[in-house]
Amino acid sequence: QGQLVESGGGLVEAGGSLRLSCATSGLTFNRYGMGWFRQAPGKEREFVAAIHWTGDNLYYTDSVKGRFTISKDNAKNTVYLQMNSLKPEDTAVYYCAAKRGIVVVSATLYDSWGQGTQVTVSS
Repeated sequence: QGQLVESGGGLVEAGGSLRLSCATSGLTFNRYGMGWFRQAPGKEREFVAAIHWTGDNLYYTDSVKGRFTISKDNAKNTVYLQMNSLKPEDTAVYYCAAKRGIVVVSATLYDSWGQGTQVTVSS
């Protein structure tokens, strides 16, 4: 298992943008699929986006398609989540996660997790 550290969260007005970063260490980054999940107060953790270890295949939950973009930089061992056109319903703690092999939407199948970063979108 490796270590994952998220950053880039904050308070933004509706319609604004944020870029989350997840720096990893202690794992062979270019062999891990990476996912972003979020958890709002009183709700279960939900899948947001994932990227295959090759970087070729990207996956998004329907509610963020066209607004969020996941990407990875193997040289920096970092995965990003660019979030545009933010909505109040995007408010949550955002977590990155790493998984060997094929990425999936199920949080329970990821091996390593970051501590999370708060994203708050005001209306």
